[in-house]
Amino acid sequence: MMEKKFGLLGRKLSHSFSPQIHRRLGDYEYLLYETEPEKVEEFVRYAPLDGFNVTIPYKETVMPFCTTISDEAKKIGSVNTVVRRHGRIEGYNTDYFGFTYLLKNAGIDPAGKKALVLGSGGASKTAQAVLRDLGASCVTVIGRNLPDNYENIDKHRDAHIIVNATPVGMYPNNGERIVNLADFPMLEGVADMIYNPARTAFLLDAERLGVKNTNGLVMLVAQAKKAAEIFFETAFDDALIPRITGEIERETKNIALIGMPGCGKSSVGKTIARMTGRELVETDEMIPERAGKSIEDIFREDGEDAFRKIETACLADASKKSGCVIATGGGVVTRPENLDLLRQNSVIVFIDRDFHEMSVEGRPLSQKYGVQALARARLPLYNSWCDLRIESAGVKPTAVEIIRRLGLSSEGKK
Repeated sequence: MMEKKFGLLGRKLSHSFSPQIHRRLGDYEYLLYETEPEKVEEFVRYAPLDGFNVTIPYKETVMPFCTTISDEAKKIGSVNTVVRRHGRIEGYNTDYFGFTYLLKNAGIDPAGKKALVLGSGGASKTAQAVLRDLGASCVTVIGRNLPDNYENIDKHRDAHIIVNATPVGMYPNNGERIVNLADFPMLEGVADMIYNPARTAFLLDAERLGVKNTNGLVMLVAQAKKAAEIFFETAFDDALIPRITGEIERETKNIALIGMPGCGKSSVGKTIARMTGRELVETDEMIPERAGKSIEDIFREDGEDAFRKIETACLADASKKSGCVIATGGGVVTRPENLDLLRQNSVIVFIDRDFHEMSVEGRPLSQKYGVQALARARLPLYNSWCDLRIESAGVKPTAVEIIRRLGLSSEGKK
């Protein structure tokens, strides 16, 4: 497969996980090709590739430049896979397979249900087709310039399923919301085609409501498997889909370390980063750079509230990253809004250390209130926020245990 060259066509692709997925599907080149609209036709006709996938916003744009289009892609009105074969430019839609797999994997059954699809582009057309084919009783498209729009969406409060087929909330615009899910009392399932961040505000809201929900990663992997079958005219085992999805999740999710000041977050974080080859981000190092003064000076001159606001801003930047180790400040749990920032793209690990072993040097609040008082206030928060609690057993043993519990590889790292 080495001589074959493939890639992804889109406008902004810094968020894409596609190369990591295709690397696991086979030994072939797969690169990202960011292209402006006026260059799309030239790319489709002349790019020196054997085939390519297409993402936002070009799934409809490429269609006039294809020599042939599959019946499925014609029916949907969207092409996301293009292959050059026998002098032809052939267009296909593998998103249909991917979105079908996504719904079934999440246990979301549209049969007899009313569904809303947010957005009207190529991704939306795929979602509409799948929902109708799976028996949805009603599929309504919501768009800014459509009769059914975000100003009158309240007339669809009886929706059972909502699909986000827009880029709202996608990296780097993490945290943006397109609708308020609490306005839909009959809601049973939510699907977001976005996969970076892993949990958009849309999905975090669904979790709080106890509604079945899924991001778009498994769809991305499933459609990539189907695209590879078209590229190479051979079948790939469906068992690859959950395996690759799990590997990408582990590879791209951050490890966010929380715990008391002095529990070892920074030292453990450095060790994990060194052993796994991940980037280390320490929010306490970001704060002085943003504020232009030391943490001690911020507390002394501006007070704790000012410090917490800067900390949240730094955490928002750090949490947008993928595949990093994030060492947070001990008081990050004192602001509820920080929980969503961490949960959008991270596994939260609480390092629990005996507070009698913690130093207060250089820690303004530990000196002011005492470690024991801080522990009483914060321990319930650490426990409720974390996905994984690890008892501190020294820096390296703690790091090794976190790596083991998260199923990460540290082979070849020193």
